[in-house]
Amino acid sequence: MTILVGTRDGVYRTAAVPVEDANQVLDSGDTPRICTFPAVDGVFAASESGLYRSVDDGQTWENLGIPREEVYSVVASADGERLYAGTHPAHLYVSTDDGDSWAELEGFQDLPSRDQWHTPRHRNEAHIRSLGVHPETPDRVVAGVEVGGVHISDDSGATWTERREGVHDDVHHVLILGPDEYVASTGDGLYRTRDTGQSWTRLDTDLDHRYFREAFALDGRLYAAAARSSPGTWSGKNGADGILVESTDSGESLEAVSYPGEPEEVVLAWTAIDGTVLAGTNDGRLINRDANGMWTDAGQVPAGIRSLAVY
Repeated sequence: MTILVGTRDGVYRTAAVPVEDANQVLDSGDTPRICTFPAVDGVFAASESGLYRSVDDGQTWENLGIPREEVYSVVASADGERLYAGTHPAHLYVSTDDGDSWAELEGFQDLPSRDQWHTPRHRNEAHIRSLGVHPETPDRVVAGVEVGGVHISDDSGATWTERREGVHDDVHHVLILGPDEYVASTGDGLYRTRDTGQSWTRLDTDLDHRYFREAFALDGRLYAAAARSSPGTWSGKNGADGILVESTDSGESLEAVSYPGEPEEVVLAWTAIDGTVLAGTNDGRLINRDANGMWTDAGQVPAGIRSLAVY
């Protein structure tokens, strides 16, 4: 087993938790996504310098040559026949030959709101921050755009429908819980849909914290973390002023729990290891949830954590 950690400085690799000897294995710069997919060999790292793939346990990496250098998201179709990559600026590419070549899905540029997508923090441009699929809807692709909302394709990315009404448009991640049920983490709230984004319910109305980066689910429990505001405020005495919440009813109720690093650090990344949850914070701390439901310190890497994967 290998744990791969995407950070602000690239990818680190370790063999166990607690982490004692994480080694940098990819100097890719900021790496917002580390992903594995059931039907595709290897592990993928989406980074500011390209999309990389390793098939040898994270020891060596190949740049897959996406036409735009800054890659924020990647997903594989359930059958492994297609790889999708989302970039900055917000363009979407597909490969049908295992990453050897890429073609742009130009229909993504035809969405009615396309000219409105932008974020001042990123050269006043948007990016595809999240891509998701579900095996029961093999032709459906779900895209989350920062800043631009949620969008759905039911024909493998050829044409798209907007699902941005009722959800904040600063979308950081869309968690695919079922063929029609998703949880969107945004810069202003946590939202759930059970009808493929045709309607959205805000889940965090009882919380004081509004900035959500990513949610995670395992064994019927939903996990999410939030800061009181955006990263520009993560300094001073309370740092990010973060909270970690759990839910056993799909987000209908959210219970704040204690974790190492609170409130200065906020959890930005999640994965599962040996049936338990492993999370990473903006300060490079790893934490895991033990059999008693308590969060404990699981080690440190040298840079802020952006993504996690077990391979």
